[in-house]
Amino acid sequence: MQRKGIICIWLIGMLLLITLVSGCSGTSGAAEQNHAEGDTENPAVAGFASYNEVPVDCSPALKPYQVEPGLGNVTNKDMFQFSPEAERLLVKNGFVVVPNEHQREFFMLYEINRYDPVPSFITTDSMLHNYHLFFSHLLRVIEKEKLAPELKELTAAMLTVSQKQYAALKGSDWENAAKRNAGFFAVAAKLLDPQVNIPPQVKQVVAEELQLINNSEGIYVSPLMNMGQALDITDTPQEDYSQYIPRGHYTTDGLLQSYFKAMMWYGRMTFRLNSEDETKSAVLMTLALGEGDNGQKWDKIYQPTSFFVGRADDLSYLQYRELLDKIYGPKAGLGELASGGDKWATFMQAAAELEPPAINSIPIFDEDIQPDRESAIKGFRFMGQRYTLDADVFQRLVYRAVKENSQGERRMLPRGLDIPAAMGSDEAYAILEAEGETNYAGYRDNMNKMRQYITGLDKNIWTQNLYWGWLYTLEPLLREREEGYPAFMRNQAWTRKDLNSYLASWTELKHDTILYAKQVYAEMGGGMEGVDDRGYVEPNPHLYARLAALVNMTREGLSARDLLGQRDWDSLDRLEQLALALKTISEKELSNQPLTGEEYDLIRSYGGQLEHFWLEALRDIGVDHRSAIAENPAALVADVATDPNGRVLQEATGNIFEIYAVVPVDGTLRIAKGGVYSHYEFTWPLQDRLTDKKWHAILDAGQAPPLAGWTETFIAP
Repeated sequence: MQRKGIICIWLIGMLLLITLVSGCSGTSGAAEQNHAEGDTENPAVAGFASYNEVPVDCSPALKPYQVEPGLGNVTNKDMFQFSPEAERLLVKNGFVVVPNEHQREFFMLYEINRYDPVPSFITTDSMLHNYHLFFSHLLRVIEKEKLAPELKELTAAMLTVSQKQYAALKGSDWENAAKRNAGFFAVAAKLLDPQVNIPPQVKQVVAEELQLINNSEGIYVSPLMNMGQALDITDTPQEDYSQYIPRGHYTTDGLLQSYFKAMMWYGRMTFRLNSEDETKSAVLMTLALGEGDNGQKWDKIYQPTSFFVGRADDLSYLQYRELLDKIYGPKAGLGELASGGDKWATFMQAAAELEPPAINSIPIFDEDIQPDRESAIKGFRFMGQRYTLDADVFQRLVYRAVKENSQGERRMLPRGLDIPAAMGSDEAYAILEAEGETNYAGYRDNMNKMRQYITGLDKNIWTQNLYWGWLYTLEPLLREREEGYPAFMRNQAWTRKDLNSYLASWTELKHDTILYAKQVYAEMGGGMEGVDDRGYVEPNPHLYARLAALVNMTREGLSARDLLGQRDWDSLDRLEQLALALKTISEKELSNQPLTGEEYDLIRSYGGQLEHFWLEALRDIGVDHRSAIAENPAALVADVATDPNGRVLQEATGNIFEIYAVVPVDGTLRIAKGGVYSHYEFTWPLQDRLTDKKWHAILDAGQAPPLAGWTETFIAP
């Protein structure tokens, strides 16, 4: 009976959305206009989808209010019991967050509200989590159904061409480069299919690489990349094999695990420009991609992943192809290349003039041993990992971009707060300053430069792909709330609560894209009748508007490339409509306009809607009932930066915490209850990068690291 009731609630809620999404029309707020110059369509993603800004029209007009000691002016205070500290914070700030060690997903909390009944407080956290669920689901499905089979075919074809090139170039100066390529693609082929036969000439070196990948224990010299080269220690190619531990959603399926390892191999191994032999390998790969439909297969993998995450940060096939066509002509073959001469010298010079990567994602020595950083990291990658803005921020705020502090310590790992601080959050910067993170030489200057750069970005840059769009969606969490917003949102505690929401949603983004996004390396060294349970929506209309636009861009982009089934199209459409409805309700709340009965019903039915989205987003891994929540909680973990001396920075979300806010409804104050993220940041041994399963075990054992000290302003036992 309970299950049928939930379904009915959800169906009613979905019907109500149709009447709620028209909202208020008009001009955007000032912050929206700053990013809205030029065409509303982004040409950077023209091959997939446009980002269509959703206008926001609201003039916050709520009168200030204050919660009386003892909650004397709160109409439904008797429905709740708080600890003394929780009540103190509720009175002081107008809201409080209370940990709950048993709440594994957002929908469970909101459904409990419905049946208690308790007024629901719909949070931005819960909607952002919804998007994460679908982003991860869609990427999983596309990888399993489209990208993994394509990668297997491309790898087999490249291995075949590489063997032919090796046979043709034996005895020439290009022999070693061709042999390296045969080994390179044989490693990937073996990762994708253990039954593949390895060419005899590279059998030993491939076995050595596979052992290092499967052991995943840390940083070692790469046998394959070092093959046939007489290099000193500072020039010897090294790889962090701990990166091959499948993480994120890639642990859920054997096919995804093999895909993860092969794509990590293709994304990380660098054919460096400072090695002529490695550059020859890169050029031979470029020629091989020009045979048959190999280039099309490569593009079918590269373009969708670019839509999700972004473009490669390293030199790529497309750049080398352009240079080869310009210098040698479009029909140049092995014979002309192997003959050497002035054209090869011209190519090497032209490649040296290409832009280096912004992000260092490989182990290199510090500047005393290896002073030329660009030479050490610049090179070609077959399917390079992608540039992301947050990784760029991290790169500029760790050693060697910043130097030692007054104690002679190096900043080998960043902090998650670096990202919102760079995006303009003065509160994030103040926390970093109070904790001594800004005291490293060069930190303040680099942070100011990143702030100026980010402030100057227009909307077309912010919406060039889904990763950037997600960061753009989070930006409204960093704004100060002016007069006219609810009292609980106009204090330092709420500013910090929003920072917690930002970091947790950003953690979900890092988790979902852990395979593709480059990681920064520092350098070595049913309700009851008669009860008024009318709830409230956290009024952040700009965030809901951007989320609706991001969902629309996701749906239209994937659908245009035939990468989206009808069922997922329908779910994304419903998610967009829900975001638009919450935007409309937020605008009305801030303008002090009464909500309709249908809008209050939408708030009541929110838990059932969340459960529907949860089930839809997890059905590809076999989830078809809420009973699977124990094995599929919201909690997750992602490593986001590496100190090659042996530690990684882990960002994680845990169980869903409860938030209680004193909200105005029809001229009176009441407590509404909702769910918010919990967020953790800690370091961990490099050779043991955490998976979600390991993190869940840590949480279940009650061994989670402490929450950040700055959250004590709004979290109470």
